[in-house]
Amino acid sequence: MTNANVRVRFAPSPTGYFHLGSARTALYNWLFAQHTGGSFILRIEDTDRTRYHPEALPDLLDSLRWLGWFWDEGPEVGGSYGPYYQSDRAELYRQYADQLIQDGKAYRCYCTPERLAALREEQRRERFKPGYDRRCRYITSAQIAEFEAQGLRSVVRLMTPTEGQTAFEDLLRGRIVVENAELDDLVLLKSDGYPTYHLANVVDDHLMQISHILRGEEWLPSVPKHVLLYDALGWSIPAQVHLPTILDPSGKGKLSKRRQRGPGEAERLTFIHEFRQTGYLPEAMTNFLALVGWAYDAETELFTRDELIRYFDLDDVSKSPAAFSYEKLDHMNAVYIRGLGDNDLANRLLQILRRAGLDADYGRILQFAPLVKERLRTLSDAVDLLDFAFVDGHMPDPDTLVQKAMGVDGTRQALRESAKALYELPSFDEEAIEETLRGLVDASDFKIRDYFGALRVGLTGKRVSPPLFETMAILGRQDTVQRLRRAADALDAAE
Repeated sequence: MTNANVRVRFAPSPTGYFHLGSARTALYNWLFAQHTGGSFILRIEDTDRTRYHPEALPDLLDSLRWLGWFWDEGPEVGGSYGPYYQSDRAELYRQYADQLIQDGKAYRCYCTPERLAALREEQRRERFKPGYDRRCRYITSAQIAEFEAQGLRSVVRLMTPTEGQTAFEDLLRGRIVVENAELDDLVLLKSDGYPTYHLANVVDDHLMQISHILRGEEWLPSVPKHVLLYDALGWSIPAQVHLPTILDPSGKGKLSKRRQRGPGEAERLTFIHEFRQTGYLPEAMTNFLALVGWAYDAETELFTRDELIRYFDLDDVSKSPAAFSYEKLDHMNAVYIRGLGDNDLANRLLQILRRAGLDADYGRILQFAPLVKERLRTLSDAVDLLDFAFVDGHMPDPDTLVQKAMGVDGTRQALRESAKALYELPSFDEEAIEETLRGLVDASDFKIRDYFGALRVGLTGKRVSPPLFETMAILGRQDTVQRLRRAADALDAAE
């Protein structure tokens, strides 16, 4: 097989929001296709209507586009092997199920849900291995006709061999062998006429000419069943690659699909749209997720997208589970933020600040961007740092405003004399502001930390803010003086 023949697919079920684990699977498929010059197919496995989530598909498509992992075939793109929604392919699955029955490789099972539940209970009570007892595998044509006359609904089951072994090769894990006696008679078609995952998956992978299947290792137990189904249909199975499990940060359990928190921790994000809304960069998410189970070497961690595509190789994917480190992601995201140009950062911050309800404007954000860049782990950190700059009628909390070493009178004095001096400045620029304010501190009895602390809170309402002199220059003379005067007035009103 040449690289041009590589065809991989990401085939999610729209049963919930796009999760980190699914994203890592999508990324590895996308990187492998990009690395080999092959095709990345997006297929929607939407036949489980009982678990269908109406917001799942828009969330998936928006997230993939945001991450920049564009698909070559699939929804909204089309392709030569569609349709790409399994719900539009139902007749195909029924045709192949009927073919297997005609070939004596599958059969109709009329066992009711009540009988199957009773069978499982009996097996549990007798401590037998749970599984279907193959009752309908041996019924006669007359019994089938009787069941049909009674209007009993049936499923279609694969006639699994009861002896021998089934083996397959996994490119990461080597040869895997399973005793056929351990396998059940797999349900292929449900009583509602929709296929199970197993039948639809095999039929679609074959008809779409998928060359490699990259998916989570939780699907390993399904592969022997798929091998038997491929054999029954006379098809060759694609190359198998089962990716390592993603563990939670403790490394002790699988990363949950539910939002969770560890002891003393903030609630953890698990869905891609949450990371986007919080202000993680798609470049950082791509780089970080690539390293959750793959490594180029023992040292390198930062990669451009082009470098990831160039270096990604299935031989370097680990078989061992990999822990997801939010701390490491935060660090990497901060590195990527620091690497942004000021215009790029300002554009991204504009979206975040407006989403937070602030009437932010691009010009002012651009002025603040270089001042806050080094302090951001995520873009949303800018909300707490910069919200003051986009709020009219700012009024600081007197309890926060008063500096302990200065008292109310000293704090008020610093605010009023600073406002007066700044109002009278011939030139309101950063250098002139700093020279004037340092002169006021030198002429006072207060320490520079306390004096400037009072001005910082009076100006921004915060003990931590962007650099003081630069902030005043950006806000301008009128706004700066008004804020300091209002702060002094707040102390008058509090007495």
